Amino acid sequence: MPYSYLANPRETRAVLDRHELAPRHRLGQNFLVNDDVIGRILALAELDEDDVVYEVGPGIGTLTVALLPRVRRVVAIEADRSLPVVLTETCAQDGERLSLVQGDALRVDVAQLSEAAGSAPNKLVSNLPYQVAATLILDVLEHMPTIERLVVMVQAEVADRIAARPGGKEYGAYTAKLALFGFVTGRFEVSPGSFMPPPHVDSAVVRIDRHADSPVDAARVAEVIDAAFAQRRKTIRNSMAAKGFEKAVLDKAFAAAGIDARTRAEKLAPEDFVRLSNEIGSLL
Repeated sequence: MPYSYLANPRETRAVLDRHELAPRHRLGQNFLVNDDVIGRILALAELDEDDVVYEVGPGIGTLTVALLPRVRRVVAIEADRSLPVVLTETCAQDGERLSLVQGDALRVDVAQLSEAAGSAPNKLVSNLPYQVAATLILDVLEHMPTIERLVVMVQAEVADRIAARPGGKEYGAYTAKLALFGFVTGRFEVSPGSFMPPPHVDSAVVRIDRHADSPVDAARVAEVIDAAFAQRRKTIRNSMAAKGFEKAVLDKAFAAAGIDARTRAEKLAPEDFVRLSNEIGSLL
């Protein structure tokens, strides 16, 4: 039995033709047509029958139909106004478990999703629209604390940034801020041929599990991270001073945190930024 009856070119094309639709590049629509990938996503997500899953951009329901029989509810948000009628048809088998929200995933909040689903979602499992994927992942981690696990399809280069280690060229402010909230616990690659139409980039599915505890003032730590990376060619002290931090405060904070002020931001681990932020906070 397939995980999703839609995860093949024939069925996907039939649904699109039946509804006189075509993939919209503006919305980043590349339909997954590889059922093995669906199976690997499900395995990585480790779904439970009590899970409430948040899905962004369900499209025609290729992943949705595989999620529905395995969880209590799927709450999906879709920006394309032509697709709700398609989802009603393709997800009819377990349609009573689907809550569909029409709108922009970057403007929705957990309260709106909870109202639609009847309870707060605890997992995000999605083939994300690539244009907004990086922003959306961090937004979910920052503003949807009930989401304890994310299993998401993204561009391979975004997956590289998510999983980057200090000192590597992909490591930057985004990686450090994401690491305040969660850590990568799985990844696999997906070839362009797994989609219709094939994208011009390589893809990867990555799993992020939320930390049991995030920094008390994550917003302040994020401000420190942004300032530290603002001018990557400068030392961390000079970069942060250029963004308005007082040099006298910085010097005391670096010394107390045990951080060399002459180093560059990409050499510091996320926990270094937390420690530095705490020291700065204690001096203000």
